[in-house]
Amino acid sequence: MGVKQVGRGFTLIEVLVAMAITALISAVAYGALSSALSAAESVRSATVRSHDINQTLTVLSRDIRQVVNRSIIDEFNQPAPALSGGLLSRYPLTLTRAGWHNSTGAPRSTLQRVRWWIEEDVLWRAHFPVLDRTPGTEPIETAMLDDVEGFEVRFLPTIVDLKSDRDDVIDDRDWRDNWIADVSQPDLELPIPAAVEIVLQLAGLGEVRRLYVLPSS
Repeated sequence: MGVKQVGRGFTLIEVLVAMAITALISAVAYGALSSALSAAESVRSATVRSHDINQTLTVLSRDIRQVVNRSIIDEFNQPAPALSGGLLSRYPLTLTRAGWHNSTGAPRSTLQRVRWWIEEDVLWRAHFPVLDRTPGTEPIETAMLDDVEGFEVRFLPTIVDLKSDRDDVIDDRDWRDNWIADVSQPDLELPIPAAVEIVLQLAGLGEVRRLYVLPSS
């Protein structure tokens, strides 16, 4: 009779080495996959953040560029200028703008009263359904942008004061931190400034500045 051949199996050490190699490959593959997913999520988050910032700046720019010299009567039956704001104002920016689209043909003006402010690191915009308000008139508020650490508005009285150096750096000595009515002269109407500068402090991104030259009244 012939001798029966018996197949040689793996030793315990070989099995352990194979398992270790498999575990190492799995760990490397998982790490690569996790990094890829994290990178994809970071790109997605950055894209969404960029879209939100651009959308907010578009709305803000449209409001400012379409400002009109139309004062209003507020809910306390007091006159309010066409544009006001700054550090001493209740809201950093309040204005009357044109171009309020009326697709339904509702019996209302195409002018709109809006205001912008920051609250708990959120930039808000509100508009009113009418220009001249009564005590029961409620604003329609919209949260525009999260993670906003600062919102500053500055004002330039006349365009001749708009100066810059040879590097196009704006000379800010003639700019004002406030644009509010003089309570000592209640009959003196506050004009629209010649220019407005917006400064946003965004978490993780830093400072964003926009300068707008306003239409003459």
